[in-house]
This record gives sequence, C-alpha cells and structure tokens, in this order.
Amino acid sequence: MFDLERWQEIFETLRKNKLRTFLTGLSVASGIFILVILLGFSKGLENGVKSQFERDASNLITVWTGVTTKGYKGLNPGRYVQMKNENFDFISQKYKSNIEHETAIFSIWGAEITYKNENVNYQVRGVMPDHQFIENADMETGRFVNETDVEETRKVAVIGKKLRQDLFKDEDPINKEIKIYGISFKVVGVFIDPGGEREEQQAYIPLSTSQKVFGAGDNIRNILVTVKMSDNFEDAVKLSNNMSTAIETELKQIHTVAPDDTSAVRVFNTLEEAKKIYSLIDTIQFVFWVIGVLTIIAGVVGVGNIMLIIVKERTKEIGIRKALGALPLSIIGMILQEAIFVTMFAGLFGLIFGLGLLEIVGPQVQHDFIKYPQVDFNIALSAVFVLVFAGAVAGFFPAYRAAKIKPIVALRDE
Repeated sequence: MFDLERWQEIFETLRKNKLRTFLTGLSVASGIFILVILLGFSKGLENGVKSQFERDASNLITVWTGVTTKGYKGLNPGRYVQMKNENFDFISQKYKSNIEHETAIFSIWGAEITYKNENVNYQVRGVMPDHQFIENADMETGRFVNETDVEETRKVAVIGKKLRQDLFKDEDPINKEIKIYGISFKVVGVFIDPGGEREEQQAYIPLSTSQKVFGAGDNIRNILVTVKMSDNFEDAVKLSNNMSTAIETELKQIHTVAPDDTSAVRVFNTLEEAKKIYSLIDTIQFVFWVIGVLTIIAGVVGVGNIMLIIVKERTKEIGIRKALGALPLSIIGMILQEAIFVTMFAGLFGLIFGLGLLEIVGPQVQHDFIKYPQVDFNIALSAVFVLVFAGAVAGFFPAYRAAKIKPIVALRDE
C-alpha cells in the first residue's frame, strides 16, 4: 500500500542531504549511462564488422600467386607462378564434398569499356556462375553469367550498378552492346554488390570468353571456393583451415615452390579471420562490461556511504522512534527505502538518457567498422534492477546498524 507520509519523509531526508544525494545519484546515473553507451558502441562495432564480412562470403578461401623468393630444386627465385585451369579442376575435384561454391577468375584491370560516346576504365573479370553467390551479388535486372555462357564462350557481360549509371544513365542496358577494348559484348544483367560502388564499377564476363578474347589461354588469376558450413562453428573453422593448408601445400608441389616461400602461393581463409575478429569483439565487449560494472559499483558504494552519514545524523531521531516502540525491521525498512529510491531514480535517469542518446546519434553513425550502435533494452533494464538490488544491499548495513542502536544511547547523541 502506498504510504504518502513515508515518501514525503524520504524526500525531506534526502533534501536535507541534497548535495551528497545529488553527487551519489550522479555517480549512479553516470554508471548506468556509461554502461549503456559502451554496450551500444560494442554492438555498433559488431554490426560494422559483420557488414564488412557480408561483402563477400564469410566462409571463403581465396588463392592467388606471386613471384618466388627462394630457389628450390634447381630453380632460381624470381619466377612468377602462373595458375592454370587444371589447378582449379584439381581443387574442385579433390575437395568436391566440402565445397559449396567455386570459381576461377581471370581479371583485366583498368579495361577500356565504352557505350556510344561514354567511355570508362574499370575492371573486367572472367568468372564462373558461382561467383554471384561468392560475392553476395544481387541482380537488379537481368541475369548473371550461366553455365551455357561459359561452355559456349559467349560474349555476354553482367555490369555493376555504378557502371550502368556511368555508361547508360537512365537507359535500359539489357540486350545493349558495350565494347571492351573494342570487342562487343551484350549486356544480360545488372548486379548490386554489398561492397558498394567500388565493386559495382566492375563487369563480369564468362571465364572462357575472357581467356580466349584477351589471349590468356588457360591462365587464371585467382581461385575462390566457399566451404560448406556445419552447425558447429569450430568444426567449420577447422575444416576451412585444413583445406587452406592442403591447397597451399599441393599448389606449391605442383609448381615446384619451396614449402616456406610465402610469396609464391598465397591462401587467405576468411573464416579463420572471422573467428579472430569475433573473438576480439567478445573481448572488447567483456572489457566494456567490466568498465561499466566498476563504474556502477562506485555509485553503489556512494549510496552506502551516504546512508551511513544519514544514519549518523539521524541517530537521535532513530532513538526516539525506538523509544516510542518502533521495531528494528521498521527502522531497517526506512533506511532501505531511501537507498532503493536513490539508486532506482538515478539508474532510470541514466538508462533513459543513454538510450535516448543512442536513439538519436546511433542511426547517424555509419563508419566502415562501426554501424548503428544500439543496446538491448532488456539487458539495460536488467542492469538497472541489479543496480537497485545492489543499492539495497549497500543500504542494508547502515540500516542494520541503525536498528541496533539503543534508545538511551541515541538520545544522548549530540
């Protein structure tokens, strides 16, 4: 039952100690506020990192080659290791049961692409159909490169949204012809890439066509495969690591490269990198929790201290109450109510202020690695309830001390 007189008494007590009450409440409110902001920041960091991995498949193994830096089996350093179609076929067949999507790539950097009077210099990639899923590319209109395009060496192109805007403006590009280094290609689709404009400047053509038209023979630049994911993340990482190591070892053997030559054959495993980054995010979140909780503890200690001071200053009043028949439990309840009021009011204030700030500022934060910082309301509210409980615990000891005061001693107190 709501006791108006009791709450008026609490307000009056806190008013008399308004400076100490204000500083204690400020400490408690700032603790919750800092915790909310830190949790929001860590969530924004997680969102940003996840968006980076969304640009490409997170379970991707990428293979590329370079120049040897060490002599091996009578061969001098300085050789360029050139991958061939047969290298892709070997990997595709050997790891077929573990591969989800796969493509070999032949890239032409800064290719001259024209349509009527418009001219740009962007990258052109010869790819296989699975490249769409590896790049997480969505079709805005039309279709992607298909198996028939590759088998029949068709001169078709799938262009990025940015490239379409640069060449065609508002014109529909489907079934129109563009020229790449003067060679005509029919546009069959426009794609949208989560990587943004940089990725959408490209044009994709069938791998077989790029090799034939640009005199590459059976040369390829890269091999990309995605590993089939299992329900257990650790198992998936282990499989991806084993495949990466095996592919690197086998390609070095095929191309007669020293096992410890890190420049000639390179294999990048995004799943392993994802594990490292997510582990780092978990560590950062833990540190933020520790900082926030320590700040809250400082506020709770302040609540305990102010209750001690209030009990000391009200010793005579407590003695009178006990002399008039007040029970120890009623004295404890009186002090606890004041401690709970301070922590709850200050905690809710810090919570509302922190959530409000994130709600206003959060949508504006769109950095590459920090996106839309936010915090789970239930977690934040739970933190406030824990704070109130801690405040009650902090207030219990002064309350217990007050309940033990003997009336005769309290009445003599000056």
